[in-house]
Amino acid sequence: MSIPPISDPRRTLTLRDVSEASGVSEMTVSRVLRNRGDVSESTRERVLEAARRLGYVPNKIAGALASQRVNLVAVIIPSMSNMVFPEVMTGISDTLEDTGLQPVVGITNYSPDREESVLYEMLSWRPSGVIIAGLEHTEAARAMMAQAGIPIVEIMDIDGTPVDSAVGISHRRAGRKMAEAIIAAGYRNIAFLGTMMPYDHRARKRLEGFEEALAKAGLTLVDREFYSGGSALLKGREMTEAVLTRSPQVDFLYYSNDMIGAGGLLYCLHKGIDVPGQIGLAGFNGVELLDGLPRKLATMDACRHEIGRRAAAIIAGKAQGEVIGGEVVELSPTLQRGDTIRN
Repeated sequence: MSIPPISDPRRTLTLRDVSEASGVSEMTVSRVLRNRGDVSESTRERVLEAARRLGYVPNKIAGALASQRVNLVAVIIPSMSNMVFPEVMTGISDTLEDTGLQPVVGITNYSPDREESVLYEMLSWRPSGVIIAGLEHTEAARAMMAQAGIPIVEIMDIDGTPVDSAVGISHRRAGRKMAEAIIAAGYRNIAFLGTMMPYDHRARKRLEGFEEALAKAGLTLVDREFYSGGSALLKGREMTEAVLTRSPQVDFLYYSNDMIGAGGLLYCLHKGIDVPGQIGLAGFNGVELLDGLPRKLATMDACRHEIGRRAAAIIAGKAQGEVIGGEVVELSPTLQRGDTIRN
């Protein structure tokens, strides 16, 4: 069934909208959404499908008007275990500290369906804004954000079309910049190693930019190693061993993040491989972990704290009526050559 468009896409949806879209009464819609009363399965499915397509989220603030908000900011991120998002959270928390707004965190584990579920639950409490990682979401999640009537800021990435505002870096440009530095240093037999593939869209975009720059120089990746699990030093060691065993001609290893890159560096040093003479290495994110390694891994700072700060500032400004309309804020990551790329 075709769902009619909402005349004002920024207003908060009501039970009436779902009622009109599904062709049943508001009372029946309420019963379905609250899972109360005797409603036929076909009617229930029709109501739920209409609500999902519209992006309708029920209001869990008992007795409150749909226009009312709580002083919470929903922050939805894929992980807190890979040393990337804690810095983002620090930037958000520091900026919101004196605004009366409080961040509340939801974790998706890089699952689009889990993200949709977390978003649904958080929006049902009518937060004052949403900060969410990435630009790739399910259709239902995008619909919910588009119809939420609150400021939405998608973070970490600007390579795409945001629902409202976005703060981040261009991962494709970051990948190209790293490839250009590697090529300029004289490396030619290059391999890529990545985790959380293909669910980590930002790593995918870096790889796309990286391969574009290689192709421009007449090169292609000689090997690649993907792993669907999370980042870990041990996994970096294992992946590095697998690539170098399979492709001994490799002279550069480009990792999707610093954690597995650090594991690769430790593997090479343990095996007595000359780094960066025989083999160069680079990661991504610029995490503080690198400061404790025997050699500093080449990487790129992803502007994590600044991303969190700028995103929170947008939410706070819109909540106070100071900013109108969506904005895209692109930050520029800095290449840190460390000790693992030849000079």
